[in-house]
Amino acid sequence: MSGHRPFSDLMKDWSPERIARSDARMAKLNAVRVSLEQLREGLGISQEELAKVMEVQQPAISKLVRRPDMKVSTLRDLIAAMGGELHITATFPDRSVEIANFTGATT
Repeated sequence: MSGHRPFSDLMKDWSPERIARSDARMAKLNAVRVSLEQLREGLGISQEELAKVMEVQQPAISKLVRRPDMKVSTLRDLIAAMGGELHITATFPDRSVEIANFTGATT
């Protein structure tokens, strides 16, 4: 999945109306637990568009977004292809800590 193009390349062709619909759907998703498939749909990204960005076939996307378990690197690539960044946070009763191992950042 390396070598994929940024999703922003595909968004260049979106109409202002489509961008507004996508933004409205994304606002509804904020602070809600969603599946990867719901996230993709909420962003207004088709499986075909995502497949194009990730340089895979559409059936691979269908399987990928429904997987109950995957490598962190695969999830990172999928989120990046949707235009986001993956952050993994450990939540404790008194604090939350972002784990740097999965972001490529070091301390």
